Parts: sequence; structure tokens; C-alpha cells
Amino acid sequence: MSDYSEIKENTKSRMEKSLDSLKAELGGLRAGRAHASLLDTISVDAYGSPSPIAQVATVSVPDARTLSVNVWDKGLVKSVEKAIMESDLGLNPMSDGQLIRIQIPPLSEERRKELVKVAGKCAEQAKVAIRNIRRDALDSIKKLKKDNLISEDEEKRYENEIQKFTDENIKKVDDVLSQKEKDIMQV
Repeated sequence: MSDYSEIKENTKSRMEKSLDSLKAELGGLRAGRAHASLLDTISVDAYGSPSPIAQVATVSVPDARTLSVNVWDKGLVKSVEKAIMESDLGLNPMSDGQLIRIQIPPLSEERRKELVKVAGKCAEQAKVAIRNIRRDALDSIKKLKKDNLISEDEEKRYENEIQKFTDENIKKVDDVLSQKEKDIMQV
């Protein structure tokens, strides 16, 4: 990286991507209501390679407690069913030709607590990713200083700025996690 503005933009962009990734991952955790994004994280073994469920079927929500998966290729119905059963979502699909219906059972207190733990692990992974991004940025800043492209004062100021971005994004991760925990624990 040639200068600090590039480092700063790259760091911001990568941290935002980590946060978006966390939101997508938490979107796959169910909170007692059916929603189409619930199955987004599931990969299906289709034609010898893993594919997202959205590439082999249409997922719809006929009512608040039911998901409907319309598989396009009749040969993949068993693979889709297997992938849904093996996911950690605790769902039991029922096949009806090319249509798979999934009743969303109400969450037990124990299952809610398990899902909160899973959400916590996802959030911790996002925090680790953000800290790794910070480390990369700080290494780049140290290299600029070593190459005499910036002064010591600039180095400290840049490091403080990167730490500020990191703290802001860690707080955003905590906010996203607490919102998801509320959704999961809501009966």
C-alpha cells in the first residue's frame, strides 16, 4: 500500500464486509418465525459440487410457521432434504414430489439458549476478523514509517484512527448480536 488513505479505505471496506457477513450469518439463525433467508446458509450437493439452496430451488413462506421449497430438478429433492436435515437449524422437511414443506416448530427454551450460543460464536468470529484487519492495517502503517514515508507523529495518529474504526465496528458487532439475542429469546 502506498499511502495511508489507501490503507484507511481498505480497512474500512474490509471491516464493513465482516459486519455484513455476520449479519448474513445471523440471518440464517431462526428466531421462531419462518423467513426465506433461514435456508440461505445451507449448501446442497448438486451435480457433484456444493451449491446454495437458492441455486437449486425457490424458497417461499406460505405462513408464519411454514417454509416451502420448490426444487427445480426432481433428482435433487433427496439432496435438498438431506442438506436441510443435516443443518444445525433443527428442521424436519417433508417431501411432496418436487415440493418440500418445512414446519417451523416453536423453539424450546433449551433450543433458544443453544441458538444464542451459536450467535455468540458467530459474533466472536466477526470480532476476530475485525482485529485481524486492524493488525494488517497497523503492519502497513509500520511499513510506511520504516520506509520513512511518514513521521512518528503521523504513525501514532494513524494507529489511533485505525483503533477507532476497530472499536466502532466491534461495538456494531455487539449491537447486532444483542438484537439477534432479543429476537431469539422472544417467545
